[in-house]
Amino acid sequence: MITRNIKVKIIGELKLIGFRIVCPGDQYIIEIPKAASKLKERVHEIQHIIDKQVQLGAFIAEDTTADLDGYWVGVEVEKIDVIPPGMVSLSIPPQAYVSTFYQGMNHGIRDAYREMHEWAELNGYARRRDLWHVEKFYRFDSGEQVEVELLDTVELK
Repeated sequence: MITRNIKVKIIGELKLIGFRIVCPGDQYIIEIPKAASKLKERVHEIQHIIDKQVQLGAFIAEDTTADLDGYWVGVEVEKIDVIPPGMVSLSIPPQAYVSTFYQGMNHGIRDAYREMHEWAELNGYARRRDLWHVEKFYRFDSGEQVEVELLDTVELK
């Protein structure tokens, strides 16, 4: 196990504008980078952006209703006003997360999640698979190399 800087964070409401992806589970690793690239090309169309260099991904880990299924790729905005054509918005309520930073190949994110889940369990935090989980990408445009903060929703003790 790689020792990571894992901690608990409470983050206020997140408002995103971007794209929603719904596809078979094994296709997300292909479709998410495509959506991220499309968002980067169209980010200038979005108003009230907090940081156009940072993309957020959001998903609910357990099986859910059709309207919440999938993966959202977006940028954080101060407020949701005008939504550009073909894009969607998403508001994530304030939540508690177990957080870690991952840098490396895209497929290595799974190991980082596994380590984070083990840490949460050892430290008495219960995962909330029924709430939004967030991935905050600082680097995502160089093929398979990523720099991402993983935010896995937990119940506070």
